[in-house]
Amino acid sequence: MEFLMDPSIWVGLLTLIVLEIVLGIDNLVFIAILADKLPPKQRDKARIIGLSLALVMRLGLLSLISWMVKLTTPLFSIAQFTFSGRDLILLVGGLFLLFKATSELHERLEGHNGLGSNNRGYSGFWAVVAQIVVLDAVFSLDAVITAVGMVNNLAVMMTAVVIAMGVMLLASKTLTRFVNAHPTVVVLCLSFLLMIGLSLIAEGFGFHIPKGYLYAAIGFSVLIELFNQIARRNFIKHQSDRPLRERTAEAIFRMMGGKRDSDVQQEDAHDTAEPKQEAFAEEERFMISGVLTLASRTLRSIMTPRNDISWVDCERSPDEIRRQLLDTPHSLFPICRQSLDDVIGVVRAKDLLVALENGEDIVAFAEKTPPIVVPETMDVIKLLAVLRRAKGRLVVVSNEFGVIQGLVTPLDVLEAIAGEFPDEDETPDVVVDGDGWMAKGGTDLHSLEQLLNTYELVSPNADYATLAGLLLSESGQMPFEGEVIEMPPLRFEVIEVSEYRIERVRITKISSNEMRDEEE
Repeated sequence: MEFLMDPSIWVGLLTLIVLEIVLGIDNLVFIAILADKLPPKQRDKARIIGLSLALVMRLGLLSLISWMVKLTTPLFSIAQFTFSGRDLILLVGGLFLLFKATSELHERLEGHNGLGSNNRGYSGFWAVVAQIVVLDAVFSLDAVITAVGMVNNLAVMMTAVVIAMGVMLLASKTLTRFVNAHPTVVVLCLSFLLMIGLSLIAEGFGFHIPKGYLYAAIGFSVLIELFNQIARRNFIKHQSDRPLRERTAEAIFRMMGGKRDSDVQQEDAHDTAEPKQEAFAEEERFMISGVLTLASRTLRSIMTPRNDISWVDCERSPDEIRRQLLDTPHSLFPICRQSLDDVIGVVRAKDLLVALENGEDIVAFAEKTPPIVVPETMDVIKLLAVLRRAKGRLVVVSNEFGVIQGLVTPLDVLEAIAGEFPDEDETPDVVVDGDGWMAKGGTDLHSLEQLLNTYELVSPNADYATLAGLLLSESGQMPFEGEVIEMPPLRFEVIEVSEYRIERVRITKISSNEMRDEEE
């Protein structure tokens, strides 16, 4: 019993048990596929018979091959190498393991290892058992040759095979799920087969490789794989802590071809790949992106700001009001007393014109449709319900001090999703300008991100929503005309500034060569 005190025996036994289990998974999967052809009541019986036959087959082959490797009498020589029956068996076994491991690795790395059966007809019980016997003979070869290459003690080999098959027999479903959920473990074990196959070939040519070297390499690889599994588990745990909406949005962005922060590292690899047909057209990607980012937007980012609101002062004469209505293309107007902060109501332009023709009192007419006021902190998604209650009228946005900040219409929400719909007296916020874009200072950052196909402009913690706000925050002061602000991969040049407002900005993309020079 002294051999039981040898640590190498226990290391070899444990390592061989793991390898035998992994090598038996393919056998187990094929047995499950064949058993699936039987009626449900006979499947478990066929699975047990199949694994039991596999155990008998492996023990028989193990005894035979272990006996054959003791044939050390030289048979022939080639150059300085002399070959015996043992050497030939080791060479053939090593080549078989190399072929087996290489083909399996190729299938798994190429993603062609899916197995399945579409045959729903039931087969005869003994016909299926016969097929299982043939499969057992084929799939037992790699396990037996691996055992011979790993340890030199027949008792250890048989013990490992019996334990591995017993574990597979008791936990076949659990093992299958584990292997399917951890494909890197299978790839690691197949790499072990490559190493064992090379050691068998070296043994066949007379070069002895101590088993301790193999155990050390396998142990180190298992330790690295353990670290990888812990890192993967922590990554999945971290991902599960993120909001489901955010994870779903990123998944759809990747499906649409959009780039997120995690995709930038793979950009070079994608550039060298063959171009693929886009799953979504540009307009579709733009709108889907608008929908997915709608919940993260503030009212300030979609509303018409205070300075751009067209409102009617009820203190003015009817002729002045009529002239203002006819000269402005808007269909809805806030009616106010001298100041925008004193809103009486919101009326339609055509209804107000009729009221003026009939000589009605404007204040009394406006009071019939009082304004709907919402705080600027309201979520855009919740705003949709308010807009439904407004029945097509605009909603006024106010801050905590009662100062009007802007107004929102259903068209503003639609523009946040599908892009701008300029009025007759408006020009687009962003226009193409040579190799770049010319943008207004009040351009919404979410819309600018969608247009430029970048996702680095909007910060969830920022208190600004426009391009001007971004540049002011980045510069730390009011930029002057001609000032250039670089925020890779974009360059912003301030073209026009008036009355402490950034009016126009030219945007260009920084080339990869320029970015590389700056890093150097």
